[in-house]
Amino acid sequence: MSSPQDTSGQAYWKANIRLVSIHLVAWAFVSYFCGIILRPVFSGIAVGGADLGFWFAQQGAMLVFIVQIFIYAAQMNKLDREFDVHED
Repeated sequence: MSSPQDTSGQAYWKANIRLVSIHLVAWAFVSYFCGIILRPVFSGIAVGGADLGFWFAQQGAMLVFIVQIFIYAAQMNKLDREFDVHED
């Protein structure tokens, strides 16, 4: 029989993996799908002197990843408080 602490730990880990998976899928979508696969579709749209597909491949994926770091940190802080494992 599992203790409440084990169940809470499993729920925390499951929520953490869910967040990581969501962020990885979003980053892969922007970097691979928008930057590589959809590049020909975005070729007519100009952003900063380059087409949008090139921008996604060169700049967009990095910027999305940096933004995701801050979003993930905020979400993990909230999750830590929810499961009472936060740092003071």
